[in-house]
Amino acid sequence: MRKRFLLATCALALLGNLAHAGDKSHQPISPARQVKQMQRGVNIVGYDPIWRDPAQARFKPRHLELLAQAGFDSVRIVLQDFRLMNEQYQLPASWFATLDGLVEKSLAEGLTVILDEHDYGFCGRDAEGCRVRLMAFWTQVAEHYKDAPNTVVFEILNEPNQAIDNTWNALHAEALAIIRKTNPTRNVIIGPAFWNNVGWLDKLELPKNDKHIIVTVHYYLPMKFTHQGAFWTPEYKDLGGVTWGTRADHAELDKDFDAVQKWAKKNKRPILLGEFGAYDKAPMDSRATYTAAVARAAEKRGWAWSYWQFDRDFIVYDIDKDQWVEPILKALIP
Repeated sequence: MRKRFLLATCALALLGNLAHAGDKSHQPISPARQVKQMQRGVNIVGYDPIWRDPAQARFKPRHLELLAQAGFDSVRIVLQDFRLMNEQYQLPASWFATLDGLVEKSLAEGLTVILDEHDYGFCGRDAEGCRVRLMAFWTQVAEHYKDAPNTVVFEILNEPNQAIDNTWNALHAEALAIIRKTNPTRNVIIGPAFWNNVGWLDKLELPKNDKHIIVTVHYYLPMKFTHQGAFWTPEYKDLGGVTWGTRADHAELDKDFDAVQKWAKKNKRPILLGEFGAYDKAPMDSRATYTAAVARAAEKRGWAWSYWQFDRDFIVYDIDKDQWVEPILKALIP
């Protein structure tokens, strides 16, 4: 309770121009400590009408209260905002107002906030268009949140892929340099290319002199289980009834995570498992088993995790029924 009270106090000054001397919430925090504080998280509002019209939002402030009460420590706010930029690549004031409300309420509930630029689809198709928009995004967002407490964390880009796989190291370095102009010690999340794939960590190049970086990976293996019935995946959309939970399944999970842990220790970078889960067309028993296994495997290795996602497919909370999907919630927070 003391931790939540202190963070709530910090939230009140988020958008003010107050001096922060002696305020621990605005002092640098190590990536390892940040990961420990993040611990258990969930992705929110990526596909919510809130970005078109806040009055039509499915996600409400009280859902942040429910997340904190359930035992979650962080939220990853999914921002697909390139489409909202004007011809000068400026983000509208209304967008910032909506985001400010989410950030303030999250902090008031004691939740660490990850601001995740999530236009991976656009970036996978248009490398130069992505670069221009991504730099414009972080120029504006980094300036806007430069005085935010250290419990606001930036994630440069979700799941870089395809068109930017081979240029991702240069792209994230350019974005990081922009962020560091106004946020020299804020922790920033960066993951490997090819959809934040665990197998691409060795290709990730990070500045050795920047110690305020958290590395993220995503995990949806095996895809034939986690994406069975998913309409957007031609190879898996007609699958059904695929289960998970054999001894071999658990062994494969441990093998993959051991490889990530070996990389993390070698490179002295803490890990955030930024996304994982099984699509809600999979058998519920196996979904719960898989979700629990992945979460516990991450925790055992000292990683933070963020479940995909709160509402809309893979769901942990059914907004229409106004209730938790209990097997998934219990798998995440036993």
